Amino acid sequence: MNILDKIVANKRIEVAQAKAQASMDELTKRELFSRPTLSLKKAIQQSQLPGIISEFKRQSPSKGIINAQVTPAEVTAGYTQAGAAGLSVLTDTQFFGGNFDDFNKARLANPTTPMLRKDFMVDEYQLFEAKAIGADVILLIAACLSPEEVASLSQKAHELGLEVLLEVHDEEELRQTLCDTVDMVGVNNRNLKTFSTSIETSIRLAELIPDQFVKISESGLKDAETIVDLYRHDYQGFLIGETFMKTADPAQALADLQTDLNRIINHNPLVV
Repeated sequence: MNILDKIVANKRIEVAQAKAQASMDELTKRELFSRPTLSLKKAIQQSQLPGIISEFKRQSPSKGIINAQVTPAEVTAGYTQAGAAGLSVLTDTQFFGGNFDDFNKARLANPTTPMLRKDFMVDEYQLFEAKAIGADVILLIAACLSPEEVASLSQKAHELGLEVLLEVHDEEELRQTLCDTVDMVGVNNRNLKTFSTSIETSIRLAELIPDQFVKISESGLKDAETIVDLYRHDYQGFLIGETFMKTADPAQALADLQTDLNRIINHNPLVV
């Protein structure tokens, strides 16, 4: 059993426990459930620079604790001030050290910024949870869902007013799971078996993703030059967590990246 299998197995147990504590009907009565959602897709499309989705991530299975010294409200508010197109907040506790409280604090600090609930979605119930905590976008990971599950979960997400980011790792996942009820396609550059990263994954899959979907590159994005290279391959969004979170001031790290992107693109318009 690999790490993804372990995470998914644990997630199904967590969902069963959550269902025993609060029904979907109860979730619909929570204050934030009726909140109008914000469009991450539009925010990225309207960005004058590559749209950065900045992530608050305390730890990961491969890296362990990344940063335990910062708070979700402070970091995410800083991200927004530095020009993030959207925010991503981990809510998985056992493997990533996140929780709903982190998301709630980030939501309160950033009422007008689109926010992704970053978790392993395996059950319709989690979509209701996402809506109830004020999420605008949910993540569907092709590696742990069947094509039928992607289709049904994405359809239900749209019924709830949530946007859908579909994450794929290779051509087969993209071919099997891409459907019209997905809004954005995220190509994860991380190999799930070795945990190594290569942006060649994004480059290879770029032309296979139809233009109706906003293309987002994920993992291994460490500098402006790499992002501009992918921008040239029609990627408009870039999900970045560890690169920012491993610094003492994640928001400043984003601000510095934005400065570099602005310099490269505005001084060399032919690169894009």
